[in-house]
Amino acid sequence: MKKLILTLIAALGFVAGAHAAEGGIVWDKAPNKTNDMASLQNGAKLFVNYCLNCHSAAFMRYNRLQDIGISEKQIKDNLLFTTDKVGETMQANINPRQAKDWFGTVPPDLTLVARSRAGHGGTGADYLYTYLRTFYRDESKATGWDNLAFPSVAMPNVLWELQGDRRPVYKEVVEHGHKVRVVSGFEQVTPGSMTTLQFDQAVGDLVNYMQWMAEPVQNTRVRVGVWVLLFLSLALVFVWRLNAAFWKDVK
Repeated sequence: MKKLILTLIAALGFVAGAHAAEGGIVWDKAPNKTNDMASLQNGAKLFVNYCLNCHSAAFMRYNRLQDIGISEKQIKDNLLFTTDKVGETMQANINPRQAKDWFGTVPPDLTLVARSRAGHGGTGADYLYTYLRTFYRDESKATGWDNLAFPSVAMPNVLWELQGDRRPVYKEVVEHGHKVRVVSGFEQVTPGSMTTLQFDQAVGDLVNYMQWMAEPVQNTRVRVGVWVLLFLSLALVFVWRLNAAFWKDVK
């Protein structure tokens, strides 16, 4: 038993050390509003206009947007840019070969990214919310941009017109006995079309939509699950009383 306890303590220490070694910034908490139809609709609009140019959502069909209150006519008139059929999946406009030439890699499919990017720092939505809000200008990079949550990312800041142009503010800290420069904040060089609060809300809507897109039936699943648990709890009472009635005369 003593050896087992020591082994468990060592394992926990190893896991904690591995997490600490991963480093990185602390992820901000994403607003979880997958029941907010207005937020989901705005997020869908942002996704189609800013993400679908390079990224696909190959497991999501346009007509599924009707589940968040967007009519088929609204889909055809405002969101159907890559195909002429609402039953088709969301495919990117960009040619994969051109994307690899420009960015060095093919932009990944985003259908399940809000689930696949979860980690010890939080949910996949938390990661996306932090990632999309921590781009900054860096002329040394091929795209002219870098990101705090994903250093040396190949993707440029596609939302820069909304957020504006920002540059990092550095400070010196001591790590492992050496002085290193770390980003302590941002300096707004040119304003965007949105204020900081408006931009954070827009990114929250976009992440909210991506979270819904990763599992459109999540809210239904949770709702049905609650009713199932309530039914089972009620059934348990009846079964318990029936069992007592059947065995009351048995000594």
